[in-house]
Amino acid sequence: MTIDGDKVTRNPGYYIVAHAAKFVRPGSVRVVSNSDDSLPNVAFRTPDHLDVVVVLNNTEAQQVFTLDFKGKRVRPTLEPGAVGTYILDMK
Repeated sequence: MTIDGDKVTRNPGYYIVAHAAKFVRPGSVRVVSNSDDSLPNVAFRTPDHLDVVVVLNNTEAQQVFTLDFKGKRVRPTLEPGAVGTYILDMK
């Protein structure tokens, strides 16, 4: 967060921590994910056998990207500056 007098600005890191705190539970482990500068991301496998992917759109344009999982493919869209969390069921 950035605090300037009475003005508080929540930066992307603020939202990334909030997403991780809600969806990446204790006992989760980091798993491999592909990343680039425009869509930095991190993935975890939870004790409940879910894969959780947190993605930041680090650009000024809407981004469509691909998540491949267990032979299936989804193409979510993130608005500029948005953080998205995707839950993939390993069961």
